[in-house]
Amino acid sequence: MPFLTRAEIFAHPLYPAIEKQIAQHLIAIHMRTPRMSRLKASHRKWLMTQSVFALALRRTPDDPLSGLTATRFVETVMRLGAASRNTATGYLAELVAYKFLRDVPEVPDKRVRVLEPTELSLNGLRSWFNGHLACLDRLDGGNREMTSLAEERIFVIAQPIGADLMVGDPIWRDPPDTIGHFLWSDLGGIILHDMIARLDDVNRTAEAHSCGPVSLTDLSETYQVSTTNLKRMFKKAETENLLHWEQPRRRGDLMLSSRFVEDYFAWQSAKFAAVDLSYDKALAELGIKTSNAAAA
Repeated sequence: MPFLTRAEIFAHPLYPAIEKQIAQHLIAIHMRTPRMSRLKASHRKWLMTQSVFALALRRTPDDPLSGLTATRFVETVMRLGAASRNTATGYLAELVAYKFLRDVPEVPDKRVRVLEPTELSLNGLRSWFNGHLACLDRLDGGNREMTSLAEERIFVIAQPIGADLMVGDPIWRDPPDTIGHFLWSDLGGIILHDMIARLDDVNRTAEAHSCGPVSLTDLSETYQVSTTNLKRMFKKAETENLLHWEQPRRRGDLMLSSRFVEDYFAWQSAKFAAVDLSYDKALAELGIKTSNAAAA
């Protein structure tokens, strides 16, 4: 089954529906394991998290010093320009403190600290990966999710490939300014997902889309985001006419502009395409052949 390109995904009639689906999936992960939000609290941290897992999952048994070390991680982050050396070092320490990473036992050189993901973080990212595969299946009738659930090595091989594609892609690495001020803020990404999850039957020719009634107080309580931070995010978007409430004082339905939604969709399409290509490459490496149910 050929992988879907970014353009094919973005133009697909069901694309708005799978955007709603993945938004709901990511919110569900957040609600089940709120600590996982530390891995993607902001887009900067999500870039670093993808790099953390890519390094860790590339560790090979025949080289016990391979994999995730502080030196390799900092070098990767600095090369991407995702954060400063101190920020990268601090973030790695944070992941260890939150028990998302642990030391690899019996490393032969005690001067080298090699880290690996714990079951908590590994299961969270695996759920993230399979959730995206389920959405891609909906576009072409494929069986990616079922195949991945049956063969855990697919995720292990695909994640580093997908991470490289995403962090190396300027479109995904540097989101448009329209949505960027949400994504670069702590937990702004989950707020974006919340708004997209509220959309029904998106007409992509319409000038605006209704999220229904949205209260910043409710968002603050649901996702544990400060109201000050939320007001700052929404104020900037309101000022730039990217969204508005139908009534004064942020009452009534929240309306998202077409530009806001389409920029979000375009940005997300880069991620979906990277996930699909990484899945395809993992199948090839494992010698697994699947059929497209829709084409059968």
